[in-house]
Amino acid sequence: MATVYLIRHGQASFGKANYDQLSPTGWEQGRVLGRWLNGKVRPQAVFGGDLERHRETVEAIATGFGSQLPDMQVSAGFNEFDHTEVVNRLRPEWADRAVMARDLKAFPKPARAFQEAFVQAVRRWASGEHDQDYAETWPQFQTRVLSAFAEMIDYADGGDVLVATSGGPISVICQQLLGLDDARALALNEVIANTSVSRVLYSGARRSLAVFNNYSHLEAEEPGLVTFR
Repeated sequence: MATVYLIRHGQASFGKANYDQLSPTGWEQGRVLGRWLNGKVRPQAVFGGDLERHRETVEAIATGFGSQLPDMQVSAGFNEFDHTEVVNRLRPEWADRAVMARDLKAFPKPARAFQEAFVQAVRRWASGEHDQDYAETWPQFQTRVLSAFAEMIDYADGGDVLVATSGGPISVICQQLLGLDDARALALNEVIANTSVSRVLYSGARRSLAVFNNYSHLEAEEPGLVTFR
């Protein structure tokens, strides 16, 4: 059986003007993963969404890998949902970043406060009770991701593939493979670490989740590199 390695991007730049670029920690996470993959995986293809953090994660992996990886093929189907829109529908005042920063600073742990608001916002989006508020609904997101996944496997034609993507798409793919309801799929999204690897085995029409959210490469080299946002 061949393997699809679903890789969550490295840590992005939370709180910076350009969230989509990797933080210095994110770059190092990618390099560590590349070193871990070298000698274990010879991918036939590399895929990723068209977000900057997906592309930069592949660049960081390639640096650590030490030998040439196939060029990344872009599939927007592997993009994350629009987290800014999802959060702003719950907290419209946070469309003003200065207001969001002010509100979060009132908490002892601003990152944790944002995470709690983010979880509430995602649950609102996925509930189906407010679909008119979103450019892309939860069911539309699921369909987009699963279509990209199916097309990628058809292209790979029995070879191993690396996919640089985000927590949301990984959760949706695992949801389908494990037959989970929406609540459990969203719970998965909350615990996926940056540059973690989830492995899907496939052969013909058969698909099986073999590994979920493995970040032992980070723990082995530098435990302080383990991050979830």
